[in-house]
Amino acid sequence: MAMDTGLIFHPYMRPGRTARQTFEWGVQSSIACDKIGFTTMMISEHASQIWENIPAPELIMAAAALQTERIKFAPMAHILPHHNPTKLAMTVGWLSQILEGRYFMGIGAGAYPLASYMHGIKEEDQNTEHLNDMVRESLSIMEKIWKREPFFFEGKYWDAGYPEEEEAVTEEDEQHKLANYSPWGGSFPEFAVTGFSANSPSMRLAGERNFKPVSIYSGIDALKRHWEIYSEANIKAGFTPDRQRHAVSHTIFCADTDAEAKKRVMEGPVGYCFERYLIPIWRRFGMMDGFAKDHGIDPLKADLEFLVDKVFVVGSPDTVVEKLNHLFEQCGGWGTLQIESHDYYDDPGEWFYSLELCAKEVAPRVSLPEKSKLVAA
Repeated sequence: MAMDTGLIFHPYMRPGRTARQTFEWGVQSSIACDKIGFTTMMISEHASQIWENIPAPELIMAAAALQTERIKFAPMAHILPHHNPTKLAMTVGWLSQILEGRYFMGIGAGAYPLASYMHGIKEEDQNTEHLNDMVRESLSIMEKIWKREPFFFEGKYWDAGYPEEEEAVTEEDEQHKLANYSPWGGSFPEFAVTGFSANSPSMRLAGERNFKPVSIYSGIDALKRHWEIYSEANIKAGFTPDRQRHAVSHTIFCADTDAEAKKRVMEGPVGYCFERYLIPIWRRFGMMDGFAKDHGIDPLKADLEFLVDKVFVVGSPDTVVEKLNHLFEQCGGWGTLQIESHDYYDDPGEWFYSLELCAKEVAPRVSLPEKSKLVAA
C-alpha cells in the first residue's frame, strides 16, 4: 500500500504578494494536487504574519471545491479561541456540504501571540491551559449546534443556543424551518490536531479525543515523542491508535538528479523563504533545537545548507525514497506525507513537477510499516 501524499499550504508567500496572488496560488495548487493524485490539501489559518497571510482558509477551499474531484480539504488549523463557535460551526457545516464530504477539520489553540492579541486574548492569558480550556468549550458548542437539538449554554467564554423548532403542520410551516448546517452526511467531521514541540499538549488532546494527529516535523526525537504521547492518551481513552492516521508535514523537493534538486532548493523559493523568514524565526523560538540535537550541532550553526543536506528530504526520486525509508525505520512510519508548500507563483513548473514525482515515483516505493506495526501496542 502506497503512502498517501498531501500538501500543506502555509502559504509562505514572500512579502509584497497581494491577497489575490495568495488566493490564486492556493486555488491553483489545490487543482494541481487533485490532478496529480494527492489525497489531502491542508490550508493554514494565520492572521498576523506577512509570510503566512491566510485569515480565511475556507475561501480557498470553497473556490477550489467545484474545480477538484477527489482531494480532501482541511483548514490546518482553525484557531478555535479566535472564532465564535456558533458561526464557525455553521461555516464548517456548510463547507462540508459544498464539498460533499471531502472535508476534515483541523483545530488549534493558538499560533502566533500577535494573532491571539488581535483577537482579544491578552498576553497573560496566552498560556496552554487557558487556550486549551477555550478549545474544549468551543468544541462542545460546535457539536451541540451540529446535533440540532434545543439547548442554551452560558459558558466561560461564549454563550450559544439552538432554538426548539415546532413541528411543521402545514406547507407554509415547511417554508420557515431552520436551515441544516450539520456537516455532510449528518455526522461530525473528522478532526485533526497539529503538534510541533516534542512534548506537544496538542498530541495528548488528539489522543484523548481520537482526533487525527498531524506532526510538523521538528526532528526524529520529537516525532517519536509525538506518537508516544498520542498513542498513550489514545489507549487510555479506550481507542486503538493507528499509524495510518498519522500525518507528518515536512520539507520535500524532488528533481531528476540530486544535484539539480539541491540547487533548486538552495537558489529558489524554498531557500529564499528559509533564509529570510523561517531560519530566523526557528532560532528565535527554539524551533531549530530538535534538528540540531539530532545531528549534535549548535542550533546557531544550523544554516540553510545544513537543513538541505541533513533535515529536508531533497534529491532524485531514488534518494527521496531512501531518505523517507530511513525516517520510517527511525520513527516507525506514518500514513500521510504532507509536503510543505512554497511560493512558486511566478513559475510553478518545477514545483508541480516535484510534487508529481513525489506522488508517482516516490510514494508507491516507500516501505510502510507492516500492518502489525501500524497499530500501537
